Amino acid sequence: MGERLAALEARVAALEGRPPDEPAGAAGTVSYSGQVRLHGEVSWDIAYDAAAVLDLPPAAGVRVLAALGHTVRLELVRRLLHGPATVAELVEAVGGSSSGQVYHHLATLTAAGVVEADGRGRHRVPATGVVPVLVTLLAAADLGGSLR
Repeated sequence: MGERLAALEARVAALEGRPPDEPAGAAGTVSYSGQVRLHGEVSWDIAYDAAAVLDLPPAAGVRVLAALGHTVRLELVRRLLHGPATVAELVEAVGGSSSGQVYHHLATLTAAGVVEADGRGRHRVPATGVVPVLVTLLAAADLGGSLR
């Protein structure tokens, strides 16, 4: 029985393209998708190899997580998910912040690619960022225990 099991393990390892004595490590697919209507219809679907996720360079992800890791910036993003807004509208939405503070937070969010200016004095979450931002918020809530 042991020989048969060893033979099966060797065949599986060969199919997976790794030596039979090498541990499997990360395997599988990580994915997310969504179809939402906030300020327009947005659909997104992404799947990525789990091992490749672990090999992604951290810099971009760190910028995004740091940008979203401030209460005012998170509130700005939540407001912008409902639709584009001017700085004056954002100041009103977050209350207690000056326009200078809002511009500062928008610069951080823009540098991270979470927010963009539309050239008419309004800011928005780009269409390609709507579902990823919502997924990030959902995953953070899950990790933080808010979904249980």
